[in-house]
Amino acid sequence: RFLEKHNVKLGFMSFFIKASIEALKKYPAINASIDDNDIIYHGYYDMGIAVSTPRGLIVPVLRDADQLDFAGIEQSIFEYGNKARDGHLSYEDLTGGTFTITNGGIFGSMLSTPILNPPQCAILGMHAIKERAVVENGEIIIRPIMYLALSYDHRLVDGKEAVQFLMTIKECLEAPAHLLLNI
Repeated sequence: RFLEKHNVKLGFMSFFIKASIEALKKYPAINASIDDNDIIYHGYYDMGIAVSTPRGLIVPVLRDADQLDFAGIEQSIFEYGNKARDGHLSYEDLTGGTFTITNGGIFGSMLSTPILNPPQCAILGMHAIKERAVVENGEIIIRPIMYLALSYDHRLVDGKEAVQFLMTIKECLEAPAHLLLNI
């Protein structure tokens, strides 16, 4: 139905973008950057989305991503992906991001350490979804699991804040109603 209504598929990335924005709102240092000796806290969410092209990885930026609904995010990703593969991204398309998300999982990556995209102070790495044995209520069951990795600049972000940021993303993804309903 989403595809019929919006002419674009609903994918995982839009959920991760929405969840990341919620986490960035709670932990604004992760959405900050360093300019020489100054820390710049951004009051907006320009999300870099890593895209693989025949010429290598590039990171177009979704401007004011917090203002986009799921269809808007998916449409932007689709358009940027096409422009990237065709070599038609502009300088403006590639600059000014405040936080980046990369998905090595599409290539089968189970875990990696994403590299910061300066001057941003953090990047989220998504990985492949695999079935894993977990224990719930004393029972061993199989669940789909995805590992996330957050690389961050320790000058702005400490380990506790980074883990809390990741936990916020996890909570948003495991109960996405507030993301979908925008509450």
